[in-house]
Amino acid sequence: MAFGDNARMSAQFIERANRSDRAAATGAVVTCTLGADVDPEGHDARTRSCIAEKLASLLGYTFAGEFDDADEYVGKLYFVPSDAITADRAASLHIATERDLFGGVVGHRFAATKAITHPLLDSTAYAPEGWVAPFSQAVAGSVLEGFTAFTRDDARRAVATQLDHGPVRVKRTVGIGGSGQHVVDAIGELDAVLADIDDAELSSVGIVVEENLDDVTTYSIGEVRVGDLVASYHGTQRLTHNNRGNAVYGGSSLFVVRGELASLLDAPLPDTLRVAVTQARTYDAAAQAHLPRFLASRRNYDVMQGTDARGRPKSGVLEQSWRIGGASGAEVAALLAFDADPSLMAVHAATTEIYGDSPPPPTDATVYFRGVDARAGFLTKYSRIEPHAYARRTR
Repeated sequence: MAFGDNARMSAQFIERANRSDRAAATGAVVTCTLGADVDPEGHDARTRSCIAEKLASLLGYTFAGEFDDADEYVGKLYFVPSDAITADRAASLHIATERDLFGGVVGHRFAATKAITHPLLDSTAYAPEGWVAPFSQAVAGSVLEGFTAFTRDDARRAVATQLDHGPVRVKRTVGIGGSGQHVVDAIGELDAVLADIDDAELSSVGIVVEENLDDVTTYSIGEVRVGDLVASYHGTQRLTHNNRGNAVYGGSSLFVVRGELASLLDAPLPDTLRVAVTQARTYDAAAQAHLPRFLASRRNYDVMQGTDARGRPKSGVLEQSWRIGGASGAEVAALLAFDADPSLMAVHAATTEIYGDSPPPPTDATVYFRGVDARAGFLTKYSRIEPHAYARRTR
């Protein structure tokens, strides 16, 4: 090897070391696992770590792995938790603003679930400490018809009331990807549903009783903020089959624009999607106005549109996600693209999840997981990004 090559390699090594030292002095990105049942080698944890590494690159920080209370960290910490964090836990971690985490902070555990979307049946219904009635009042025109219940008796009364308008969807508030949901056509069918829910879960995070829609389309509407970057998106989810043959989440396709949620309305949208974005903005504004101690840098809202039992078109926010999610690989990929090119205004970004043996991902993909998960079997997860016709700033 020539002397010049050695010199160039030494210079590159020194520059990398200097960059590392500067990042270490500035801050570190750490993951934070909430819940003892999370497999640290599973696909969710490993995907979260990969996304955290990308966020570290975006912020100019180092990636320091899983947070450890016993470690002494240099500089600022930025957290990537597995779920929304309660305000007390956030305070103990010195999380004070949306610039401190990728996700969200809520005052009470139920506020991070579907429970807040609907009101209680009436003034006699039980509510846990911290229940905020004005929130459900503020979103009433932007969600489907329904109620939240925290006792078995209130759940039966809510189902009986809602059945007057057609079939009812009963949902565990902590279910993900459609799990824990049942369509009830008669009050007698409710007992089997409630039998699967223990009293501790019911009293703490409740159960949702909601009108059932047919011929549905579900949109994902969201906003992410990392450092000084802000991006918003609309998109749809895909279903695939897991290694047991069950229909599960298979990825998201997003149209991402630079700026806040309102920026989506500047793009050409069909009327139905414009309604979905408007409803998501109402829900988001209500959270900021009414939920105590709430903050979030990652805000995702699922909006369902379809027809009710009488054949009428309906649209409404189903739930919020103030935590890292299935679409987050695409969200972060879009932020990196916007950071690299200040003139870029919009991109298409997508995540894909494939179960079982499959060809290697495209060469331009960012692979978050490809291997055998102890619970899911062989699985491949990746994201891709590409320009959009609406991409460049008008000059």
